[in-house]
Amino acid sequence: MFTTRKEASVGDQRAAAISPLRHDGTVADCMVIIPTYNERENISALIAQILHYPRFNVLVVDDHSPDGTGELVVALSKALIFPDQRLHIIQRPGKMGLGTAYIAGFRQALHLGAQFIFEMDADFSHDPAYLPQLLDAATTHYDLVLGSRYIPGGGTTDWGFIRRFISRGGNWYASLILGLPTADSTGGFRCYRRAVLETLDLDRVRSNGYSFQIEMVYRTLQAGFRVGEIPIIFPDRRVGQSKMSRRIVIEALINVWRLRLGLM
Repeated sequence: MFTTRKEASVGDQRAAAISPLRHDGTVADCMVIIPTYNERENISALIAQILHYPRFNVLVVDDHSPDGTGELVVALSKALIFPDQRLHIIQRPGKMGLGTAYIAGFRQALHLGAQFIFEMDADFSHDPAYLPQLLDAATTHYDLVLGSRYIPGGGTTDWGFIRRFISRGGNWYASLILGLPTADSTGGFRCYRRAVLETLDLDRVRSNGYSFQIEMVYRTLQAGFRVGEIPIIFPDRRVGQSKMSRRIVIEALINVWRLRLGLM
């Protein structure tokens, strides 16, 4: 059903010229986008672990968290521990949804010259130790790399039956209706090559919750790019509460059919 594109766009080469240079001479061409809403307890430690890798920047997209997550990130970005401006933030006026947060992050990452753009949750369900593996797969094989719970070597821990059923069922449903060849199209730990986000019409992306990840995989494959997966272990979040809701699940069920019928 899907074909693959094997050449990156000219934009990859042009943007490389504006990728910031670290003090050690490493080009920091990787941007990790982290949407946040009430993640103050996690965000400092997560940022520190990501920035341990010299090639990576962090872009937080905060939806005016009542717990002060955004203000904390602003303070960290001004601190002397990050002197080479590797930490960025977009502060939005209120809770506007996951999809729009990532779209805003994509646009800013492209503007800043990132060659590899990552999605990642703020709750430590996504281990920063997998970032180099995602990058390696994107550098050598794929245009979009998914961190997959459902291929050999991947898995989940600390999940109840209902959550496992919803996650497995959502992936099966999306694959059946849309013909997706991927095992974990709903996961939010992934890496895009710059060419993918430059090519896709981000204004056409309509999903704003659970189905956003499915829609991005579908549109990437439709555009002819290569999509692959690496295994990850996905534990339950350490602190805070899940953002999943019945409304988000219903949106996903409907949007899969809207994509299939060309209505979005």
